[in-house]
Amino acid sequence: MSVRELVVLGTASQVPTRHRNHNGYLLRWDGEGILFDPGEGTQRQMLRAGVAAHDIDRICVTHFHGDHSLGLAGVIQRINLDQVPHPVTAHYPASGQHFFDRLRYATAYRETVRLTETPVAGTGGVLATTASYTLDSHRLSHPVESYGYRLTEPDSRRMLPALLKEHGIAGPDVGRLQRAGVLGGVTLEQVSEHRRGQRFAFVMDTRLCDGVYALAEGCDMLVIESTFLDEDEKLATDHGHLTAGQAARVAKESGVRHLVLTHFSQRYSDPELFETQARAAGFDGELTVAQDLIRVPLPPRHHH
Repeated sequence: MSVRELVVLGTASQVPTRHRNHNGYLLRWDGEGILFDPGEGTQRQMLRAGVAAHDIDRICVTHFHGDHSLGLAGVIQRINLDQVPHPVTAHYPASGQHFFDRLRYATAYRETVRLTETPVAGTGGVLATTASYTLDSHRLSHPVESYGYRLTEPDSRRMLPALLKEHGIAGPDVGRLQRAGVLGGVTLEQVSEHRRGQRFAFVMDTRLCDGVYALAEGCDMLVIESTFLDEDEKLATDHGHLTAGQAARVAKESGVRHLVLTHFSQRYSDPELFETQARAAGFDGELTVAQDLIRVPLPPRHHH
């Protein structure tokens, strides 16, 4: 079975701390790797987490504040230094093209890898469609233009061996039935079950807004900033951020299965308070308060 997991490279907001690096998150999805918001120090964190430049197929930047993007310079150069054998695609707000250009060409190096720039503009939309997912984005609410990203796997049907056996369908006939939808009076529905595609969303610096809910809806895993604790909600709103309680309420209302809180302000010394407040807000699914270098598997599939 292909691996689907989140590798957390960094979890600090604004500045690194002794225990938290700038942001950085790698989603492993069926042999593909999507690197989100590489802040400063991402290369070093990759090394510590066992992630290579070869593991990166796509880079998604939510916005051009340094704690989410300063690592682009090093990561892009590393992709070229290591001569990654596949093309890499980068997504980021189109309004920050000049920042992307500067980071991409911050210093001298030899380009050996094709890096395709596919920026996001307007309210967002579909950015890529592959065999195993659709990647789309939604506009968020932050002092600089910011977008969240979502992967949605297409729904499929899972063949049920016991029912196939019961109807006497075996060998090449299974494939024939899958292609035709019916074989000798037996329909595909009779011997299979609907399997809902998995969903993953990545929501960084933002106030509560429609985009947050659109991204979170029905997610198996939601990675979301919770920079502040609830008592600092006014501060959060003023600076375009969420609190632990707000993030957890979004997850609860959107039917999220596994909530990953991250992007913590250095003003708080006790990460457990984020979990306490998220639970107090009524979220009762799986919950991870992110720490640098942890790996969080996507929840196993639902069987309907």
